[in-house]
This record gives sequence, C-alpha cells and structure tokens, in this order.
Amino acid sequence: MNAKDEILELRQKINDYNYAYHVLDAPAVDDFEFDALVRRLKELEKENPELITPDSPTQKVGGKPSAAFTPVVHEVPLESLNDVFSFGEVAVFGDRVGDAAAHEGYVVEPKIDGLSVALYYDGGVFVRGATRGDGVTGEDVTHNLKTIRSLPKRLEDAPEHLVVRGEVYMSRTVFRALNEEREVNGEPLLANPRNAAAGSLRQLDPKVAALRRLDLLVFNIQAVRGREFKTHEKSLEYLRKLGFKVVDGVTCETIDACIRRIEWLGDNRETMDFDIDGAVIKLNSLQARINLGSTSKAPRWALAYKYPPEKKETRLLDITVQVGRTGVLTPKAVVEPVRLAGTTVTNATLHNEDFIRAKDIRIGDTVILQKAGEIIPEVLEVVLSKRPEGAAPYEFPSLCPECGSPVVRDEGGAAIRCRGAECPAQRLRNIVHFASRNAMDIEGLGIAVVQQLLDAGLIQTAGDLYYLDAQRLEELPRFGKKSAENLIAAIEKSRENDLSRLLGALGIPQVGQSAAKSLSEHFGTMETLEAAAEEELTAVGDIGGVTARNIIEWFQNPQSRHLLGRLREAGVNMTSRAEKSDDRFAGKTFVLTGALSKYTRDEAGEIILKHGGTVSSSVSKKTAYVLAGEDAGSKLTKAQSLGVPVIAEEEFEEMLK
Repeated sequence: MNAKDEILELRQKINDYNYAYHVLDAPAVDDFEFDALVRRLKELEKENPELITPDSPTQKVGGKPSAAFTPVVHEVPLESLNDVFSFGEVAVFGDRVGDAAAHEGYVVEPKIDGLSVALYYDGGVFVRGATRGDGVTGEDVTHNLKTIRSLPKRLEDAPEHLVVRGEVYMSRTVFRALNEEREVNGEPLLANPRNAAAGSLRQLDPKVAALRRLDLLVFNIQAVRGREFKTHEKSLEYLRKLGFKVVDGVTCETIDACIRRIEWLGDNRETMDFDIDGAVIKLNSLQARINLGSTSKAPRWALAYKYPPEKKETRLLDITVQVGRTGVLTPKAVVEPVRLAGTTVTNATLHNEDFIRAKDIRIGDTVILQKAGEIIPEVLEVVLSKRPEGAAPYEFPSLCPECGSPVVRDEGGAAIRCRGAECPAQRLRNIVHFASRNAMDIEGLGIAVVQQLLDAGLIQTAGDLYYLDAQRLEELPRFGKKSAENLIAAIEKSRENDLSRLLGALGIPQVGQSAAKSLSEHFGTMETLEAAAEEELTAVGDIGGVTARNIIEWFQNPQSRHLLGRLREAGVNMTSRAEKSDDRFAGKTFVLTGALSKYTRDEAGEIILKHGGTVSSSVSKKTAYVLAGEDAGSKLTKAQSLGVPVIAEEEFEEMLK
C-alpha cells in the first residue's frame, strides 16, 4: 500500500474511532491500539508533508459536539496533548523546552481517564459548563454538572471572571456499586468508569447524572480576571483555596525527577479511586508557556506519557467458576502470583466457556496476562510451546457450583446460567425482583433492605418474607416501629395479589408481565399451570416452544417446588382473579406501541386480557392488531411492512363498544 492510501485508510479508522469514543461514549478499540494508529499517521504525514490536510485527525482535537446539546464556543481552546510512550521521548521533550524549565521546573500530574470540561464562573457563581468537544466548540452540560457535589456552585472571595478546566470522572467505588446494583436489577453492566462518566454527563435528563454520583478534579485555570500567577503550582494552590477539588500535581526540578514521578504514579495507580491512563508533564512557569505557545492542536509546553499495557507470563494453576447475582457462571483463572501494572495478580478473568474454548485454555498452561483497560487482568493467550504433557481441555460444569441445579446456556447467547429458584448466589437479585413494582409490588423492600434482611439471617428466599414479624424487624439498625409495621403491612397486602403478579415475580425465564398475565388468564390456578404439558402451554397466545420448555423445567426443579411450598403455606394467592368481560378478542394478539392518551399501556393491556385477548411485546405475522399511540416507533414500521392492521385509540374504543 502506498503512503497516500495508507494515510487515507488511517484517517478513516481514526475518525470512526474518535466518533465512537467522543460522541457515542462507546470506545471501539483500546487506547493503546488507537494511539498506535495515530502515531503511524503522524509518522507518514511527517514523511509526506504535502499530504497533510486541515481535516486530518492529527490537526484536530476530540470529536464533533452532539447536536442534542447547545454548542458552547470555548473562551480559551481546550487543547489536547501530544502523547509519548517512552522515557526517551520524555527526555527529548526536556531537551526541546530547554531553558524554559530552568527556573520553575515542571509539574507532573496523573492523567485522569474521564471527560474534560470547562467551567465558567462570573462573580463567583457557576454559570455554565461545557465538554471539550472538538477543542473549539463543546456541548453545554451545565444541568448535569450541577449534580456533581464536588463542583463548587459559588466561590468565596472569587475573581470577577474565572474559567477552569477539569476532568469529570466516576470513582472506582461508585462504579463497582452501580454495577452491583445493575446486576441485581438485571440491567446491562457499565463497561468501565470512563464510559460511565461520559455517558452520564451527556444525559439529557440531569436526574440520571445525579444517580451516577460523578466526581470532578480540576487541573488548570484557562482564564481569569483580577488575579495573576507566576506558576502553575501557585494557580493550583489558589484553586484549592477557592474550594475546588484539585489534581495532585508535584513540582519537579529536572526531567529525570519527572520520570521518577511518572514511574511512581504508574506503580501506585491501583491505590487511587479513579482510573488514570498516563501522566501529564507541564512547564511550571506560565510565562514560559506563553513564550513556547502551541501547534494547531497541542501546546508545546506539555505532553502526556501514556502507560503501555503491560504483559506478563505466568502459570495457570486452576479454573474456578463463580455464580453471579443473575445466575451467570463466570470462569476465573487462578494463576501463580505475578507483578502486573503495579499490583500482584493472582486471578484473571476468562469471560465465558466460549472464550476458554476459542483460546484452548487448559489447567497447567503457561499464559500471557494483560490488564484490560488497566483494570481487570485477563488471559491474552496461551504459550503452546510450554504446554505440559497430559493437559486436558477444560470441561465447563453442568451443575451450579453454588446450589447443584442444572445450568443452561442462554438462547442465542454465550452466558451459561443457573436456574435454581433458591440459589444462594442469586438470593439478593431474586428477592429484589420478587418484591419489585412490576412483580409483587412490596413497597419499601428495595435492595438495601433486602440485603439487611439477608445479612441478619431473617430470610433466605422470597418465601421467607411472609414469615417475618414486626418485632424482629424493629431490632435491626435503621428500623423503627413504624417502618417495621409498614413493611409487614406491604408484605401482607401482597398475599392477595393476582396469580399473574406471582408468576411474573418467580423469575421463570422469558415469563415477563405480559406472558404471566396470559398464563394466569388461561390456566386460572398455579396447580393447573404446573400440570400443563408443552402443547397446552404453546396454545397460549404469546407462549412459544422455548418459553414453554423454560416453564416446565422451572416447575420440575426441586428448589422451585420448595419455594412454591413455602408460599402456599404462607397463604399467598395462587388463583387468577381477573374477570373476563367477554371473549371478543379470543385468539387475537395485540402489540402496543407509542404513548396512548386515555390509558397507560398496562391499562390497555388489562382491557385486552379481560376480553380474552393476549398482549405481546413484538410484532409478527401472527399479530392481529398493533395499537399505536403518539411517537410510535419501530414496532409501527414493522407492522406496516408485514401488513398487520394498525389501529388508533379511537378504533380500539369502537371495538370495545
């Protein structure tokens, strides 16, 4: 490939990756691979300067601002930094700036892996905040920034006008807590703290950002009126006095001292509660910065040292399997201790059974480890030349290591899951789901309370909820007489719920609200449903073969029978209480989409069920009608393409007369 073609290909790749990273908050490649592409492009452009164009990613900063936010033209451009990957390149930087660092030296700071923002203050009041965007124009995210507790909303003894640059991030502690909560709720896990922070800050609803508990560290004064500073070090001290949370910058007299500080940061990054992907070296003298100036993209007075992903060989001693809160079995490699990216590693992720098979990983193998995203150690590859004789292919367990129930692979997926209704690993998630608003609707029984009851040994499964008493609850921390009585009352009330709510609460795979209502209506009692054969189940409108088999397997599991026994003994209702008005919709399946004006979709679904129909979440050729409200989306489009009749609320009401 000639230089011109390679440059064009590299630019396209880098632009695509930039868009994914800066606009979609969904990186497509890791930082090291991206940086390697940029370095190669710079090399080619340096060798072929006639091929450099203004729109090259080497001449731009970040990505385009999103059209969903109001654009903000930065008072002072938010430049990016030139990246280096070796201490030799750091030394070259020291030679290049030369005498500019002679008197005040340098400042070395951790390079926080978050989202860069500019914060504007007038008269000491926070008035606006914007993302970096393309460096010249960013996105107004003031409403989300105001949810960050560490961001001062008002400054005492402040200058008339102040613009500060900082990095919004999600702490590792918050990241882990959020993912634990999302796992319990059956939501997709956040990929890493940087993506989570960027996605949270660029939410249109500030309530979402507030729930994500973001944090902020500032690292530069962009503009100020009424104050002057000689050094960057003094400007950081001033920001601390104003009440900002300021990055930990260390002044170094020489470039060798800078290198030692970079090494220290690399060795100690695991002790920090935020991710860093490198270290930043800046000239301390602000006048020297002005003298040196900037290129079209980056300042000449600073650079970023990026830590390369470290790889190490070690021996795989064992493979253990952990059961997550949603029942997914995750294999883990137990390895001989090895020092990797600042920590001693004894375990590494193996992702899933398919990952083990694809790499042919066996106990006893010598493997190469790498930290994925500088956080989680993973097995990168096997050193086949060092495989011991007799090392056998790994067999994934067929029974849950926690409870002994059979495990099943998700339909069309890689996850292998335990289906035990009383599996100890899934207790928290199962009970939280059982009590949730769309299931048994037990008010006051959220994640924190369920965890407290489990920790106190008062419950083991959802069935135990109905054997609690207020007196025992009162003895728990943060439980008073009134709160204990309220929770017991909510549990008592749930005993009388319709069978459909109970079915939805049991966690039977693929039996959600709609399917639970259809089953409840069709079979009438739990006992009848338990005895149903596969052909009887598939006769119900929106129950397919896979769901039918899931239902049968769930009822056959001893843990499921034990749970149902506890619920029956406690007097939980197991009969359908829905009254059919008539059978005018018998045999007809409806799909609801868009916003209805006279009903919620749940209310419309209840009406359809009362008239003998069923409700499905997806459109197919078997769908009788699609009831479409305002802003109907892809379901409406699919119905039109399949020729499925689409009705509005007025037509629906006519059908009810």
